[in-house]
Amino acid sequence: MNAQDNFNYNRIAQAINYIRQNFKSQPDLDEVAEKVHLSPFHFQRLFTEWAGVSPKKFLQYISIEHAKKLLKESQVTLFEAAGETGLSGTGRLHDLFIHIEGMTPAEYKNGGRNLMINYSFAESPFGNILVASTQKGICYMAFADDEQQALQGLHHHFPNAQFRQMTDRIQQNALSVFTHNWQELNQVKLHLKGTDFQLKVWETLLKIPLGKVSTYGTIAQTIGTPHASRAVGTAIGSNPVAFLIPCHRVIRSTGVVGGYMWGNTRKTAIIGWESARVSEKLSTE
Repeated sequence: MNAQDNFNYNRIAQAINYIRQNFKSQPDLDEVAEKVHLSPFHFQRLFTEWAGVSPKKFLQYISIEHAKKLLKESQVTLFEAAGETGLSGTGRLHDLFIHIEGMTPAEYKNGGRNLMINYSFAESPFGNILVASTQKGICYMAFADDEQQALQGLHHHFPNAQFRQMTDRIQQNALSVFTHNWQELNQVKLHLKGTDFQLKVWETLLKIPLGKVSTYGTIAQTIGTPHASRAVGTAIGSNPVAFLIPCHRVIRSTGVVGGYMWGNTRKTAIIGWESARVSEKLSTE
């Protein structure tokens, strides 16, 4: 991400944060534009270019009533969605991830010894991102506001692996979820380091439909451990693959967006962006 892109991203992130904190007063275009020191016209154009939807629409998508509506719908359909196959427009992403391979007990225990991991940095609609892969699939993805810190996170996750900075086909295919029609993508494979419980939670996250949200309690019920909401929360917080494993689609039962490893502003942006994509798809059908 170049300096200008980074500057624009920070401005839009500031605007999103302001909208999120002040949604109850329904701030208008002029008010938000003033907060980020842009003219309403320039702000409207820049925001729409970055987020793919107007500031007014985005405000609607991230309002608490919208979150509660999504939550209600998700609680009804999550179990049904778990058994569905095939993509419906751009409404399903999880079928691209039907193959999740956990690392062997030896690989898990020894921190990835004998693994060769390729990694690269790329731009996404939500900022710079680090993506890493083994020969079997994507093993790590993290938003990288600080590239050195992100790289340290990768090394911490696989302390004994071998690394090389290299873009491969597995990474390119995975990153195309940001820019392509998902029906045209090849299957995205994941090669994850986690306990059996973590893998089960992460696989369940993939079954939350695009444009919907769920809660920790609903995830716990889905995997057959209705009293393990806290453990589910811990597993979600340990998600090693940003965006592709959509931990951003899990919110609190009150409808509040809640925490996110890569920042609440970014989580809010992703939820709004995904809702916009579903809305745009429905409007063309």
